[in-house]
Amino acid sequence: MKRYQMLIFFSIVLTIYSLANIYIYYKGYNALPVLQRNRLLYALTFFLLSVIFILAKILESRHSSVISDAFNIIGGFWLAFMLYGFLFFLLSDILLLALRIPGFVSGENIILFKKWSFIFTIIVSSSLIIGGFINALIPHVKEYNITINKSAGEIKTLRIAAVSDIHLGSIIRKRSMKKLSGILKDLNPDIVLLLGDIVDGEIGPVLRGDLLQYFTGPECIDGLYAITGNHEYIGGGSRTIPYIESKGIRVLKDEIVTLDGGIQLVGRIDRDSRRFYGKERMPLSELMKQVDTTKPVILLDHQPFHLDESVKYGVDLELSGHTHNGQMWPLNYLTGMIYELSYGYLKKGNTQFIVSSGYGLWGPRVRSASRSEVLLINIKFTPPGYTGK
Repeated sequence: MKRYQMLIFFSIVLTIYSLANIYIYYKGYNALPVLQRNRLLYALTFFLLSVIFILAKILESRHSSVISDAFNIIGGFWLAFMLYGFLFFLLSDILLLALRIPGFVSGENIILFKKWSFIFTIIVSSSLIIGGFINALIPHVKEYNITINKSAGEIKTLRIAAVSDIHLGSIIRKRSMKKLSGILKDLNPDIVLLLGDIVDGEIGPVLRGDLLQYFTGPECIDGLYAITGNHEYIGGGSRTIPYIESKGIRVLKDEIVTLDGGIQLVGRIDRDSRRFYGKERMPLSELMKQVDTTKPVILLDHQPFHLDESVKYGVDLELSGHTHNGQMWPLNYLTGMIYELSYGYLKKGNTQFIVSSGYGLWGPRVRSASRSEVLLINIKFTPPGYTGK
């Protein structure tokens, strides 16, 4: 991303972030007299909470430490409160306006309405955040059983364990990696696939504890492969990718690997590599020229854009992540509008698509719109014309 583009992007983000915090600040200040009587303390506390996430990212980029980890966690929860606080305060303002126009609410009732709307917002927001935090701690296995109508020689089935969006860093650390390793061992797959965003961004928090050492994948017949996500490039791909590869993980960078039975695994560089890293990825049309489409083709592409291209060029199964399925309600409705497939399974033509909600998280350690998951995909290969006899 060019410097002026980054400047514009961060200026927009900072403006929105600041306006949302100012709005929430005044909603609290005007709702409770106790905050008005202690204005300085309220203002100072609110300011510290509102800047702590930004401060965490600055500290993390310069010198990762336990302090920057703690700031990231606290700041993440504040981001979650920002979302719900802004949403419910805005809804209460709309409701108040609707009640004031016909005269249903006036005078003292307006003050009372503001007080109770503040209390309602705090209670509901806190409930969503606490419930989402607990939900985020309990990953589950999402299983798909699919058929690819192509021959894989002597290979009749393939058992894939796939994990997207681990976001290893300040928030997702050793305990999460050990839990993931245990889940994968229990699944006993033929192959393990990591679908991008293995690292959250800045590599400092990962290197500080060498966190990827705690990822002990099971011994697989067909091995362990990964692709890059956008976050591998945000923190500096020149450091992040070699670190991942140093742990015995084969990162496919616009590469094709042929497994037993002629099954072809195609791994794409993430589409944001050009924006953050200055590296163009190969067009799918060029990459697929190296593929024998008479044999099964499994495509790994972190961001589920342009699904029609995969259909056009003969991909049998595409696996993606990135969306987190919105992670926090109601953002799942937004991702549902952005992506043709934001989560789950879709079949278009002869191509099947699976998008995972991911194992880890970005920002808040809260999942109120989706669950943390590991994919288990059982593939059955049947030659064209196979009748099952």
